[in-house]
Amino acid sequence: MADYPSWRPVKRVTAKISPCLLMERSSQLELTDQTNLLPRRQIITVMLALSLCNLVTTLDQVVVSASLSTVASAFNAGSVSAWVPAAYLMTSTAFQPLYGRLSDIFGRKAAIALAMGIYIVGNLIAGFSQSIIQLIVFRAIAGVGDGGATSMVQIVVSDIVSLRDRGKFIGYAAGVTAAGYAVGPIIGGALAQHVSWRWAFWITLPVAFLAAVGVVFLLPLKPVQGSIRSKLLMIDYIGVGLTLAGCTMIMLPLIWGGVEFSWSSPIVLGPLCAGIVCIGIFCIWEIKAARLPLVPMYIFKHMTVVGVYICMFVNGFVFFSMLFYLPQFFQVILGYSPTRSGIFIIPYVLGAFVAGIGAGLWVSHTGKYRFIVYAGFALFSVACGCITIFDAHTSRGVMVVLMILAGLGGGSTMQTTTVAVQASVERKDMAVVSAVRNFLRMLGGALALPSSAALLNNAMRSSMSALSLSSDTITSIINDPSVLRSSPVPFGISSSQAQIILTTGYNKGFRDIFYLNTALAALAFVSSVVLIKHKELLRGDEEQLKMEAKEALRKKRKMAAGSAAAKKDAGDIKLGPLAVPPQSPQY
Repeated sequence: MADYPSWRPVKRVTAKISPCLLMERSSQLELTDQTNLLPRRQIITVMLALSLCNLVTTLDQVVVSASLSTVASAFNAGSVSAWVPAAYLMTSTAFQPLYGRLSDIFGRKAAIALAMGIYIVGNLIAGFSQSIIQLIVFRAIAGVGDGGATSMVQIVVSDIVSLRDRGKFIGYAAGVTAAGYAVGPIIGGALAQHVSWRWAFWITLPVAFLAAVGVVFLLPLKPVQGSIRSKLLMIDYIGVGLTLAGCTMIMLPLIWGGVEFSWSSPIVLGPLCAGIVCIGIFCIWEIKAARLPLVPMYIFKHMTVVGVYICMFVNGFVFFSMLFYLPQFFQVILGYSPTRSGIFIIPYVLGAFVAGIGAGLWVSHTGKYRFIVYAGFALFSVACGCITIFDAHTSRGVMVVLMILAGLGGGSTMQTTTVAVQASVERKDMAVVSAVRNFLRMLGGALALPSSAALLNNAMRSSMSALSLSSDTITSIINDPSVLRSSPVPFGISSSQAQIILTTGYNKGFRDIFYLNTALAALAFVSSVVLIKHKELLRGDEEQLKMEAKEALRKKRKMAAGSAAAKKDAGDIKLGPLAVPPQSPQY
């Protein structure tokens, strides 16, 4: 009882200083500016490590896709095997905005090291999977790491390279990505046919480990201020949960629709509507309640940001749609093997590679990016429209030319839009806008596959229903349309019926896919012309920041040299008496 009177005043004092505590909390939300414009020689070294990260994630996607049929056969999984890439794509897409904020809070090096570590662990255990369910879960874990690695490359480049030169170096990294898309299907097909499907998940692990080590030891970024506790409190956990829930509930029904369940099924419509509501709640939370928003809504007040986001959603949709359905077209209609179809799509990837680097060099040389964006989407839409003529009788030379044009159009819009969106916001928001840009591009790719599959499957189902085939036969052919090229054709289908299904079913569905791609690319062209504005690529403080980075590097080298000299002196003192030979006694 004697202590009780002294307790009440303490409580009153605490109540009085609570506004100070609130001020302290708000000060903890101040993020460290991690800009560190490096000298050119050091940039090249860092870019090598970042390019390896790009190569790893790209190779993984296409190698696993190329070996998916073998995985399905090994587990007798059937259509369930489609969940292997779907789970990976869902987590990779949903976690992209989170990594932008994690890199602001904990630092770029910590975020990218975490992403590569999760990716390595996820793929390592995926290769040991004993069931298709295990494989789906482990690939979802690997996708969490992929989402961070994909975003962090562009974010780190924005820290170490000036805005004017950024497109050039991002273009170099994109060139490595294109190389991965080119060789990935070949590697995946070879592994599946001649080694084991498990190596499709393990083949990238040595490169991933090398990339992670390179990032940890070669990335000289600024340390981030604050304690671990304060950093953990800054994370928008509710925003993360809403993002994951919204993406999952939207993407799942799009994967199910027209395949597992009809589009009018409550199992499809229910989650889809719930996902849209969840995204709305997320936006309200970010505006009204989040202390450090995962996606600050004020970035959408910039017209250029909105225009770039629309364009990147379309870019991801069309790019991944072509990357998946062109090789399938070559296998089903032209009768190519998986390896040969992977080789035949190289012109498309090569066009994207050349355009990405060329557009980056153009922007760095001229400081202009709008013309490249406009021309890129215009060419993209024209090329997609021309690809609708593809059939079994189309000249292979014409196919190659049109794929090159499509690659040039799509590739030229990649790096230029990155520069445009980063030039439109303050430096403190560059990580966030870059992560959201990548999120929307991956979301476009995630929605492209089920949407394209729905168009293709509906066209094939209509053509087979006209032939009065059984529902089981229709489902089997939709799951693997390449069986129509077999001789004899299974399921009691005649050669003439198979040809009808290929021409009036599959080929029509393929054209429908590219009609949609053409319309979306045209929409992106209009959006870019109307919304994307020119911003100067020279910031007033960049020269000063370059000098500061050089001075910091010089001091670091001087301290390292001084430390080495001190250790050498200490060693000489310690070994000094032994280093002098004993003198002979004088008589």
